[in-house]
Amino acid sequence: MISGLVQLFLWQGLGELLSKFFLPGIPGPVLGLLLLLTFLCVRKQVDSDLAMVADSFRQHLGLLFVPASVGVLLFLPELQTHALAVSTALIVSVILTIAVTALVLKVLWYFSLKRNKGHRHE
Repeated sequence: MISGLVQLFLWQGLGELLSKFFLPGIPGPVLGLLLLLTFLCVRKQVDSDLAMVADSFRQHLGLLFVPASVGVLLFLPELQTHALAVSTALIVSVILTIAVTALVLKVLWYFSLKRNKGHRHE
C-alpha cells in the first residue's frame, strides 16, 4: 500500500513540476493524473499496490462531498442572491457535458467500427 501511495505522490510531484515550469495554467495534480493515466495506458496494467490504494480512495469518495456541502451552507445567502445565475450556469454546464460526452462516444464508436472492419479483412 505504501508503494502505491508513493507512486501517486511521485506522479503528482511530476505534475506539479510540469505545472510550475512549463504549463502554469493547468493545476499540477491534474497534470500528474494525466501523466499517470498515460503511463498506465502505455503499460496496459496496474500494479497491485496502486490498485489497492485506488480502491481505498474509491471507497471513501463520499467524503469529498463534505467540503462542498459546508461551502454551500457557508455561502447560502450569496447563492440565494444569485440563484438565477447559478441555476443557469448549472443547467448549461450539464447540457454541454452531456453533448460533449455524446460527441466523444460517437467519435470513439466510429473509430472502433472502422478498426474492427479493418481486422476482418486481414
